[in-house]
This record gives sequence, C-alpha cells and structure tokens, in this order.
Amino acid sequence: MSELINQLSFITPDWPAPENVRALVTTRLGGVSQSPFDGFNLGLHVGDNPEHVLQNRRQLQQLLATPHAPQWLQQVHGCRVIQAKADIQVSEADACFTAGIGLPCSVMTADCLPVLFCTKNGDRVAAVHAGWRGLADGVLEAAIKKMQAPASELLVWLGPAIGPQQFEVGADVRDAFLSFSAECAGAFVAHQGKPKHWFADLYKLARIRLQANEIGQIYGGDFCTFTDRQRFFSYRRDGVTGRMASLIWRTV
Repeated sequence: MSELINQLSFITPDWPAPENVRALVTTRLGGVSQSPFDGFNLGLHVGDNPEHVLQNRRQLQQLLATPHAPQWLQQVHGCRVIQAKADIQVSEADACFTAGIGLPCSVMTADCLPVLFCTKNGDRVAAVHAGWRGLADGVLEAAIKKMQAPASELLVWLGPAIGPQQFEVGADVRDAFLSFSAECAGAFVAHQGKPKHWFADLYKLARIRLQANEIGQIYGGDFCTFTDRQRFFSYRRDGVTGRMASLIWRTV
C-alpha cells in the first residue's frame, strides 16, 4: 500500500470534518493512461483506453481500501441528487449522498467545481459536481435538502476548479447568476479585451449560494485547475483530457 501511495498524488481537504469522515481528491499524477489523458484519468467517457481507466480505478480502490467501490455518476450538468448504492451501477446525476459506511460518494471534474458535504456528527456525506449550469440551476440546494440537517450542522469543502482569472464567460452565464442575486455581480470581472465577456469566480458564486442557505462553515476554494498543469486535468485548457475524482465516505 505504501508503494501505491507513493506512486499516486492526491489532495486531502483541510477542514474540521469528524473523525469518521474521510475525503480525498485525485490528481493526474500516477496511473497508466497515455497522453492526452496522462496519467491517472478516471473518466470512461472522455475517449481514453477503457482498460487503462479501469486499471486506474482499481488502483484507486486499493488506495481507498473501502468495502465498496465508489458510486460513479454519468454527470449531465443538472441538479439530480441520488443516494449512493453499493452495486456500482452508474446513474445519471450530478451529486450523490449516503448515510452508509464504506461507500464513497464521488464526482469527476476537470475545471468544474467539486463540492463535498458532511454533517458535523458524521452521519451523512455528499459529493456534488457543480459547473456553472448546475450552480445556477440549484444543484447545491438540491444536495443540501438531501443532507437532512440544519445548516448550522453542515460542513462544506470546495475542491479544485478553474480559477477566477481563467474562467472566461459570456453574458448568458453572468445573467443566470444575477437573476438569483445581485450579490453575484461581485463574482464577475469584466474582460478588458472582449466586450460583454467576464472572468467568473466559481468559488465565490458557490459561497454566495451556500451562504444564502445559511451555511457558514465553508472551506477550500484555493486551487486553479487551468494553471496547475502538472497536477490537474483542465477541459478549458486542453479540450481532450482526463478527469479527477473527488470522493467522500464514512468509516463508521
């Protein structure tokens, strides 16, 4: 196991989660996938050799050492939240939750924002895929409902996403958020070289949505998948590329 851990590189959230909650985010380092998916690609839907992806997933399972494999999702930039199942079936959804033990909730990203939830007492966890469409349409709010806990009892961690100086968007994206709250205007900086284009801060937009739901304990949000080429896949940067996974699970 120590040899496997040395081969792979992953990020562990810095947040005050309870002892029975574990979480990690994979990076592109390690694995067997070849360029442009090099190396620890976990996405079967991006054009990589399926056997390479499955081998990477087997390595991930060794690292997790959980009794159940992760709940993988077919993500569609929507708001559907499902309960994770131990039968490894892939479901069309953009978030999953569980109160079960040893069953990792997972989402895959390569610029979109992964958001991890847990309760302070560790009785429920969730993983959310939040691109701009999901954020604007309410995927975080849908996940909050599934947590079945007061806002004061929820902890949230924002994982690696495209940074605020790199995420260029048009008026449609900005308008979608401003229709929710005028406060969202502060998450957009005008592009000096392109009229009616802005740079959007996904982290700030997520915090605004969470705080609107009275969640105050929000951590993370200091990565940029676009600029950190060594560690992260980035769809905006590379087009054809792999996917990282953000996972959270209960141990007891």
